[in-house]
Amino acid sequence: MKNIIGRKPALEAIKSGEAVTKIYLLHGQKGEIIDEIKRAAAKKDIPISEIPADRFAKYTNQQNSQGVVAFLSEQKNYQIDEIIDAAKKSRYPLILALDTIQDTHNLGAILRTAECCGVDGIILTRHNSAPINETVYKTSAGAVNHLKICTVNNLSQALDQLKREEFWIIGSSLQDSKEYAKVDYKMPVVLVLGNEEKGIRRLTAEKCDILVRIPMKGEIQSLNVSVAAGILMFETLRQRGS
Repeated sequence: MKNIIGRKPALEAIKSGEAVTKIYLLHGQKGEIIDEIKRAAAKKDIPISEIPADRFAKYTNQQNSQGVVAFLSEQKNYQIDEIIDAAKKSRYPLILALDTIQDTHNLGAILRTAECCGVDGIILTRHNSAPINETVYKTSAGAVNHLKICTVNNLSQALDQLKREEFWIIGSSLQDSKEYAKVDYKMPVVLVLGNEEKGIRRLTAEKCDILVRIPMKGEIQSLNVSVAAGILMFETLRQRGS
């Protein structure tokens, strides 16, 4: 894997949403930026380890490393046009758009189900989203390696482009929505799922052609996002006869 060397570059990579998979600190490093790196890494569930000098030297021979090395995923980041072109080869294209999913275990579980369902492409938001790190790889059971994943700065613009390409945008929401099983998925579809706590953002919801909900009978009125994603993806397959 390629890496980022230095305290500030590593911190900026974490905050900007780059796919940092792990961080190594030279044993004994202290200071305000080191503390900030640790907090930022913990927030995004990025593994961070302190290692002795002899091990640290294997990863960098630069004198200005400042005792920090951040490793980036070598997973290819597809462009939105590539995702669309690949999806159009399917009889009924299916793309999954994830709006600020922040838990790495949820992301990994969703990607695992998406691969099992033959999803043509995944769209992730760059900011305020979980990185594709070692936890995601493990939770996805390797599905990350078999999916076309695109990271975008502006999800609303991406959905506009998909609409121009004649995709129907179907978002998961509890507000002003239809029961998910009463919607026809036999068409080019983008399924949109939102943040674990807040759901899809207002601007994202406004871009959706249809909003759907999963009926529930219990006191808790929302499912874990990875469970909801699985229900919607498999309903899509069921209707399509797959």
